[in-house]
Amino acid sequence: MAFKKEDHMQIIIKSKNLDLSEQSESFINKKIGGLRKFLKAFESHSLPVAGGRNLFDTFVEVERETMHHRKGDIFKAEAKIYLPGRSLFAKAHGDNLIKAVDEVRDELEAEIRKYKTKVIEFPRRKAKKAKQGF
Repeated sequence: MAFKKEDHMQIIIKSKNLDLSEQSESFINKKIGGLRKFLKAFESHSLPVAGGRNLFDTFVEVERETMHHRKGDIFKAEAKIYLPGRSLFAKAHGDNLIKAVDEVRDELEAEIRKYKTKVIEFPRRKAKKAKQGF
């Protein structure tokens, strides 16, 4: 069986002030793991991985910020993913854990798309223009 880098996106989940159920952990893994499809373009990139980490290592921290409040944005989710040349970070607050994780995933997706455009798409466009003689 061939070794594929995208199969080794490691998601490390840490929780503060709350006990994560198996359901919550699998939800976080599913949501954050869904970002794999956006990372395929970075597999063969030559930039070094930031922070001496493995490619696509993802750290997710979920936290209940306060124990005495019952309403409002009491949950916080943060995620950091290591890509070639840079690490991307997202943070979100919500009134429940699912909303916070959803927001973090959406923010990370936007950051990945923006970085992909900068690192991969623009150089391709420049090369294409140069090749066409513009």
